[in-house]
Amino acid sequence: MNRGFLAYLLVTLKGMGMGAADVIPGVSGGTIAFISGIYEELVDSIKSINLSNIRKIWITGLHSFWKAVNGNFLLSVVVGILISVMSLARILEYILVNHPIQIWSFFFGLIIASAVFVARKIDRWDLTVLIFLIAGIVAAFIITSFTPAETTNAYWFIFLSGALAICAMILPGISGSFILLLLGKYQFILNALNEGKIDVIAVLLVGAVIGIISFANLLSWLLKRYHNVTVSILAGFMLGSLNKIWPWKITISTFTDSHGELKPLVQQNVFPGRFEDALQADPQILLAVLFALAGVVLILLFEGLSKFRKS
Repeated sequence: MNRGFLAYLLVTLKGMGMGAADVIPGVSGGTIAFISGIYEELVDSIKSINLSNIRKIWITGLHSFWKAVNGNFLLSVVVGILISVMSLARILEYILVNHPIQIWSFFFGLIIASAVFVARKIDRWDLTVLIFLIAGIVAAFIITSFTPAETTNAYWFIFLSGALAICAMILPGISGSFILLLLGKYQFILNALNEGKIDVIAVLLVGAVIGIISFANLLSWLLKRYHNVTVSILAGFMLGSLNKIWPWKITISTFTDSHGELKPLVQQNVFPGRFEDALQADPQILLAVLFALAGVVLILLFEGLSKFRKS
């Protein structure tokens, strides 16, 4: 797809949105890609990085390869993601610690509206589509209920973590950051990014590249062959992931991170009243509602912009 400079700049901004989402456990960059209208193009472009197209570098030149893999588009997305990850990691870490109810409420509203937005892309509803929607909800709910594990910091496991997390990154509803959290590597990777540990980042990226190319081929095939069923599962993943980002939680158990600080390990979702009783803290219900509505409004703006561009 041919684009001008401003169009690629817009793709970069969408990539920044994906990167910002993926830094937060429970929010998927795939969700942002879907609601911003670049999801299927992203999956197909990643899928096109295969041996056949790589050979074009030596046979017909680098330009031919770049065009075959939609290189300008992919580069714009990747640059946007990297800008967000490198610049927002510290900011988002601060917000999660100091304003958790507001940020989780915002993403709660964002994902509810996103799930509706994605479900509307299903052009024919039937019993099979409904069953897969429910299956997606159940699967995401179960995954987001798992307890994070204590794991090794060896390079092979960092590689594996990168491969699994990147697959989740392009699945709306299941975030790459949350997979890292389940694998016990979220804080470790966040520290590596903040401290510029090149070896850890490089191994993670190699795993991510191999993982995303492999998974994109499967996802592209599913979207083309079983579009409605696949989209219903993706919408289900979004709804099921709401379990992870419920704003009011109480901590059941903690762990000590690499800096000697206590971090939540297992948390339980509670109603605002129980939250206030247990923690003697203001549940900030009005702020939570306002931030959730802001998330919904943002999706409506995205949808309105998408319709405007098509018209």
